[in-house]
Amino acid sequence: MKKLAKKAVAERIVKLRNVINDYRYEYHVNNRSIMSEAAADGLKHELVELEAQFPEFITIDSPTQRVAGEPLPQFISVPHSRPMLSLNDVFDEQELRAWEQRIQKLVPNEKLTYFADIKMDGLACALVYENGVLARAITRGNGTVGEDVTQNLRTLESVPLRLHHTKASLPFIAGITEVRGEIVMHKKDFAKLNETRQKQGLPLFANPRNLAAGTIRQLDPKLVVGRPLNFRSYDLLRERSADIPTNEFAYAMLRELGFLVNKQAKALNSTTAVMKFAKSWEEKRHGLPFNTDGLVIKVNNRRIFAELGVVGKAPRLSLIHI
Repeated sequence: MKKLAKKAVAERIVKLRNVINDYRYEYHVNNRSIMSEAAADGLKHELVELEAQFPEFITIDSPTQRVAGEPLPQFISVPHSRPMLSLNDVFDEQELRAWEQRIQKLVPNEKLTYFADIKMDGLACALVYENGVLARAITRGNGTVGEDVTQNLRTLESVPLRLHHTKASLPFIAGITEVRGEIVMHKKDFAKLNETRQKQGLPLFANPRNLAAGTIRQLDPKLVVGRPLNFRSYDLLRERSADIPTNEFAYAMLRELGFLVNKQAKALNSTTAVMKFAKSWEEKRHGLPFNTDGLVIKVNNRRIFAELGVVGKAPRLSLIHI
């Protein structure tokens, strides 16, 4: 009877985790709530109690394992699998077309299309998943080496501890999948924090970007829990580059895997379309929930991206400040 009871508990734990993970996915990726917050909290409480009674069933990717651990003595430096590169600046249409001409000379037989996104003003970070489970979180650092902030990133609800399983995402579960993105604090949350600090007579925070970066670099994860930070993804890496044919595909797959991506991002067929996109966001960007500092424009085809290579610390095909 004991074995049967344990089997029933194990099955209930798996079911609870799946429902809680589905709730997280719908809430953070689709901006949709499939149950009340009270109901979700009730399921989490039940899961905590069951795991406390049967600790042998606890896994590192369980929703209960987002709790902040003990303070770290220091951060460990970790090399990136591939450099997190800088971006070249382009300020007007003339410079944009000159950039396109330089690329076309390098790949004269290719039809160039582009992928554009809003550039978020936050802290760049890479999340490494091994067989679908979060293994490491690394800050950008100097682009080649960053700091291991896994313990802090695990506390963010917008970071899946296990990649979301769908028929489409299944090929990306096995092996190593790396997701890169920006940690941002929404403007309204930043304003609320400063309002509270003002009432308490404390110094005000300077801006959301510095606060996000400073929070993630706290040695005590408990300080991270109290700050409303969000992870928004913008890139997907696999050991086999052919797994991700275009940047447009990468964004679609990031959503499948359980990450929030900017809905404003889109594929564009020409630099004329790029400029139109840029001008359309000159004013509209102020209505976004996070601060921005330009646009990122990439050649959409990832094979061409790889062929173009890198000049200095920046890829030939990525631009900001259009």
